[in-house]
Amino acid sequence: MNIVFRTDASIQIGTGHVMRCLTLAKQLQRHGAEVTFICRDLVGNIIAYLQSQKVEVLSLPRAENFTNDLEWISENWKQDAIDTASFLKQLGCKVDVLVVDHYSLDNKWEEELDNLVSSVFVIDDLANRHHTCDFLLDQNYYNNMQERYIGLVPDECVLLLGPDYVLLRDEFIEVAKRPKVRSGKVENLIIFFGGTDPTGETIKALEAIQELDLQFENIDVVVGASNLNKEKVEELCKVIPNAQFLCQVNNMAELMRKADLAIGAGGATTWERFYMGLPSLVVITADNQRETSRTLSKEKKVFLLGEHTKVKVSDYKKGILDISLGCNLKGDSFKISSRSNEIIKLFMEVDNV
Repeated sequence: MNIVFRTDASIQIGTGHVMRCLTLAKQLQRHGAEVTFICRDLVGNIIAYLQSQKVEVLSLPRAENFTNDLEWISENWKQDAIDTASFLKQLGCKVDVLVVDHYSLDNKWEEELDNLVSSVFVIDDLANRHHTCDFLLDQNYYNNMQERYIGLVPDECVLLLGPDYVLLRDEFIEVAKRPKVRSGKVENLIIFFGGTDPTGETIKALEAIQELDLQFENIDVVVGASNLNKEKVEELCKVIPNAQFLCQVNNMAELMRKADLAIGAGGATTWERFYMGLPSLVVITADNQRETSRTLSKEKKVFLLGEHTKVKVSDYKKGILDISLGCNLKGDSFKISSRSNEIIKLFMEVDNV
């Protein structure tokens, strides 16, 4: 099989889109697929990381004189489609599946590539634009998940909806086989706000812990290599008892298993935390996290502090204190399974058509 992924990472976009595509790509590689990523050279991209993971990456040129990555690509979708088509033609064979995980691309872009690929597989969670695709994956949780894409995708499109379809790295599946029984007592923390944390939430959380009269046995503070504040985060960790600064880790599942409470964003890591049965204190750091985070909060499945623009150090202090002294979250209120094998099966069926 010949599978191509069109996705991006940057300081503004974050790394979540690329990372979940990489998870899928790794599983496809084990089934013998040839995998290629097409990524634009944006500030904060993780192209080098992808290459270190032994996947081929074709780099689209960096555009000049723009301030918003998503807006530029959305406004210049036609050029992006031309650039992508050029790379697809260079591959020398028809692409079996084009995977698109990008908020700036929609049906107009997809239709430009249609004659170069057998199938289009979209990963989305906004449900705010039309797609011309054969498959659509939305691994988030909503009250109306079965209705969100009505009228936005072709009638024959296969919809894979809900967190049971979450794309989980192998490490999570393996570590979850050794489940941890949590008492509700908070002794070990993990703080992780994604690969870039552009709103500086890690610093807020650490400053809150610094001001609290609480002692934790261990605090794992995880940042990505693209985090522009990682030096300041590291300095804070040096003065907070039992805080460990960790950059670009490859054992996140084990860290989550060890923790009693996670402090993080309402993005893709939400489902990793649930899979590990880990309670979480959540801050909404991007628009696409809002609906899911609020739904989970209403159902008392996460402890939501609110929007990052309104959450202050004092709010982190109160949230951590409330959970540590009274809320007794045990992480068993929402269980998800992994049906990613069904996704792989769909890819295999495309290859056999």
